[in-house]
Amino acid sequence: MKQIVLCLIGILLASFVSAQKINHPSLLYTPQRIQQVKQRMQNEPKLREAWEDIQKTADEALQKKDFNRLDYLSLAYLMTDNKEYANIIKEILLKAVEAESWGDMEMMARIPVWRSQLGMAHKSFLSAIGYDAAYNIMSSSERKKIAEGLKRLAVEPALGDWLLEPTRIHSLNSMGHNWWTSCGCQGGILALSLQNELPEVKDWVEQLHESLPEWFDFAGDALQQKAKSFDEAGGMYESLNYANFGIQEALLFRIAWINTHPGQNPGNIPQLAKLPNYFSQVCYPRTGMLYSLNFGDSHKNVSAESSMMLLYALGLKDPTILWYITQVEQGQHRDGFFLNRPMGFLYTPDLSKAPITPDLKTSQLFSDFGWATMRTSWEKDATMLAVKSGHTWNHSHADANSFIVFHKGVDIIKDGGNCWYPNPAYRNYFFQSQAHNVVLFNGEGQPREQQYSGSTLRGNLYHLLDAGNVKYVLANGTGPVSNNFSRNFRHFLWMDNVIYMIDDLKTHKVGQFEWLWHTNGTYKKSGIDVNVTNGNSSVVIRPLYPRMLAKSDFVHDYPEDLYWEEVEAPTEDLKGTETYYSFHLPAKVDRVKGLTAIILKETPDQKDLPYMERREGKDWIGLRIRYKGKITDLYINQLADGRLMHSNSWIEADGWFTDAYMFAVTYEAGMEPADSKERFICYGSALRRGDVSFFSSLAKLFVIQKEENGRMKLWMDGQPKMNAGFRSEKRPKAVVVNGKVTPVVYEKGTVKVSGVVIE
Repeated sequence: MKQIVLCLIGILLASFVSAQKINHPSLLYTPQRIQQVKQRMQNEPKLREAWEDIQKTADEALQKKDFNRLDYLSLAYLMTDNKEYANIIKEILLKAVEAESWGDMEMMARIPVWRSQLGMAHKSFLSAIGYDAAYNIMSSSERKKIAEGLKRLAVEPALGDWLLEPTRIHSLNSMGHNWWTSCGCQGGILALSLQNELPEVKDWVEQLHESLPEWFDFAGDALQQKAKSFDEAGGMYESLNYANFGIQEALLFRIAWINTHPGQNPGNIPQLAKLPNYFSQVCYPRTGMLYSLNFGDSHKNVSAESSMMLLYALGLKDPTILWYITQVEQGQHRDGFFLNRPMGFLYTPDLSKAPITPDLKTSQLFSDFGWATMRTSWEKDATMLAVKSGHTWNHSHADANSFIVFHKGVDIIKDGGNCWYPNPAYRNYFFQSQAHNVVLFNGEGQPREQQYSGSTLRGNLYHLLDAGNVKYVLANGTGPVSNNFSRNFRHFLWMDNVIYMIDDLKTHKVGQFEWLWHTNGTYKKSGIDVNVTNGNSSVVIRPLYPRMLAKSDFVHDYPEDLYWEEVEAPTEDLKGTETYYSFHLPAKVDRVKGLTAIILKETPDQKDLPYMERREGKDWIGLRIRYKGKITDLYINQLADGRLMHSNSWIEADGWFTDAYMFAVTYEAGMEPADSKERFICYGSALRRGDVSFFSSLAKLFVIQKEENGRMKLWMDGQPKMNAGFRSEKRPKAVVVNGKVTPVVYEKGTVKVSGVVIE
């Protein structure tokens, strides 16, 4: 009888323990993921090596009782079932909750008091992981003590500051970006782990869950110049570093919520599906470490593999995610989910089916926050042009109309970078216009106060066209520099191996214009050219208008030409100085056109470069470019820059009659320009030659036209709905507009295109 009673007691105890496990579902280190990774380790040597590294770190943390390695200790316990790890976790947490506060002294001194910050958020995450892992080896009193301590130290300060009434002090407008998700969502994960012991936090968790879509939907505001959180195309303005951080924290909470609410619908957040495209479009695949755009407070080594992994875990099985993760080197930046770190170990998906290149467009415009990327291909070490002209505030620098050129694995024309914020160089240089590839007027760029207050008038990007060998985008950086400029437009026209940068500048008074160039390589002036070379990457910078560079260093012999000077600035690592370059126009004027060619060389010793002839006529300037048997005539209409109120900007140039701001005609050597099969029209309603109309539209449009193999291909932008006619000697076999085949309407030598809608 005694044995029966003992058996019954044992069964009851086992049932009790089992019930405890069932009632405390895992947050992130779930039994399913533990089992999956154990199975994968049998066939994946890299996973086995990663586990050895993790266990070694955990064993070191075991001896040191290291709070900052609670994630390693937790994973080690769940992988091995060795209670030594769990007991140390419990000991660490019991000691941790004896603290008076986890607040930061600087934040606590603010009015009102900021009780939570990023350090507390990190501690919240580690505590949640540890408490979750060691839950079943604790007594009920130990659980209660730890839970109440963690609520006091982290959950209540975090959610109280960022979410809950009546204590909330932050709004999405004030600190609505990465801090909101970091402090709120990591506090939320901790609250999720404490729900058994603290039923009162369940309501807090649900408030946070219901509020998360609002963070993604935040539309910004006009009164204090705050940007919307997410672009319609998926991008986030805060720079890649902070975008990935904020998104990662939100996704961690969402996964933990789903794991602790089995069978419940988490609701839809539409922005999530667009993120793989965003992270990919702002990266630069290369031989070696993946680079990313470093506009703003970011670094080119930063990547977003952590957010990509979490998106994949949430069920977004986009092959682009797998491709992206394969491009990231292990350990290339501080915050990555690498294979030998707990989250990377558990959440790195099977990459065996990753595509060699992603199935993505080669150009992308993020119009809401003002970034654009254009590239030759998705192959490694291809060429990519990135342009920025959006918001300025917080982590976004004073860099309206700046750009970066990646070529053959190198950011050969680069951004100045950034440094640690407390260093005076950050606010005095790295944030300012001088650290970027922009135009200054009388030595001034964007006003310095925009770092803190933002710009009332933001910059914008428009009219991205990508026709393969011809690409175009328009940058309008007037708003942020409107204290000096009434026009600050920068056109980027990329034809074959040359990027033409056309600056359209008008200021309120006469003064001196100055073009800034930040280069990553050796700099050598050769006549009117500047050669920049870094390894196998090499470009030629060739200023053509308003003047060319002085042919020699004896600039006093060329008093009207551009002259260059070297400017010393701190390096990004603050360990020394580097040189950036400035091209000056000596004359004092209030209106100028700048035209600079960036020639992309195949090899540093390439001698055969495009020949460019400066040409001018009545009310126009231009170039004739000859290269490899092909001629391109480029015309810039001097009347179409806003100087005529009603845009009656008709000019005649070499037999062409047009009101276009700019146009280009490409034809084979020996052919007539009228026989061209490739034309570019920038902001024009007509292009005629004699009594023949080659292009016509009631509204001024942006168009690239190609005729290939009897097919007419058109890329169009400029109005929500567009109607236009295009000259064609023969009825084309097909007409493709913005990548879509449309019905062929051919009358009297003209292809008519109607109702084109921009998507």
